[in-house]
Amino acid sequence: MKKILLMFVAVFAMVTVLVACGDNGDTDTADNGYDENGYEENGDNGDVETPDVTEITLVNNKPETDAALNAFADVFYAETGIRVNIVTFGGETPYAASLTAMFNAGDEPEIFVIEGMTDFVIARDSDRIFDLTGEAWLNDTDVAFNYNGGVYGFPVSIEGYGLAYNRALLEASGVDPSTMTNVEGIRAAFEQIDAMSDELGIEGVISLAAGAGMTWVTGIHGFNGYLALGMDFDDASILDDLLDGVIDEERMLLFAEYYELLFEHSIRTTLLTGGYDQQLGDFAIGRTVFLHQGNWTDPAFAELGIDFDMGFLPHAFLPEDTNGIFAFVPSWYVVNGQSEGTEAALQFLDFMATSPEGHNYMVNEAGMVPAFNSVTLSPEGALSQSVQAWANAGNFYPMLATNMPAGFGMNTLGPIFEQLASGAIDPQEFVDLVRDAVENIGPNE
Repeated sequence: MKKILLMFVAVFAMVTVLVACGDNGDTDTADNGYDENGYEENGDNGDVETPDVTEITLVNNKPETDAALNAFADVFYAETGIRVNIVTFGGETPYAASLTAMFNAGDEPEIFVIEGMTDFVIARDSDRIFDLTGEAWLNDTDVAFNYNGGVYGFPVSIEGYGLAYNRALLEASGVDPSTMTNVEGIRAAFEQIDAMSDELGIEGVISLAAGAGMTWVTGIHGFNGYLALGMDFDDASILDDLLDGVIDEERMLLFAEYYELLFEHSIRTTLLTGGYDQQLGDFAIGRTVFLHQGNWTDPAFAELGIDFDMGFLPHAFLPEDTNGIFAFVPSWYVVNGQSEGTEAALQFLDFMATSPEGHNYMVNEAGMVPAFNSVTLSPEGALSQSVQAWANAGNFYPMLATNMPAGFGMNTLGPIFEQLASGAIDPQEFVDLVRDAVENIGPNE
């Protein structure tokens, strides 16, 4: 895990250094045969061997990238004659359940997404994992999904999240963000902002949705704070204890009290009944100062024409300072070993990783922080730039929640968060319910 920490810093540093050197002519698209979008001016990438299968399906779990991914699939089709049909689930349509429904219906997409060891085990045990060892793009990334000496996942991007904030509104409130690195600092800031609601023109301090269909926000991304905040990057002891059926009740109570604070300062209708679009919309139109989401929202804000300055602060629920956000590779594309279009799928992934068109898609169109070292582009989205800054400084914690058993975060923990949000339980009862749920959690194999 320590190696992963150093690798993340290296990836971000590589992107920063290469972009900073962009004026030397090596990355000037006007002089190297590419247009301003990063596409080849003559539209010819050379002779491409077209597999027998000319139509495949990719199941995407990021609604924010749906339009950009479809446009990139069109570019790939023009280059190769291979049609990639994009099917997107996520947001308010649970990805895992929808993908499972496709499988149960006998629909076998060539490419789909896994989000960690739990998803990998499910795909492996159903014989839907194709070994990617030997693919050329492996030499250009350090964060492919590896297991027992094999390579099985293509890293989609590097993502990060924390307390996203509207910089102008935070400054108008008089809150110094540097004071928000422990729970008392966050509490004081929320109270100060709440007291200035009329002056700031806001309806809540934070935009957060915790109801049905949004349990991934709390049960996965939220709960990851309990597992990882303030820990060394290679220390997964809290997760290990959880998988053994044990929680740290003192830490869990601090965590529950923090989420009670977030819930108390949320717009209540959005908190209890709002979906993904409502949560982002509240923040986008200035109804709140903070947002409980990550840099994957950049494309959605860009599409809405939202360009105010944003940044991230820590989910600092502990009394001591924890000056870092969560940054990680959240998901990997895997090739379905049961499909007949594996060669076409491999060609699509290679084109994404190695071509200028693929790099343009990842950074300029999808707003991603790329996971490939040769990408010389830097994201324009404010939240992705904030992730890059935190990572360059080495101030980040890992994503461990995706290593919990399938469904435990969304289906077991999520409803407990929902009860806390509604006021049906208090923080101590939250701890009791989580402790009971964890007793029989069982490890991933």
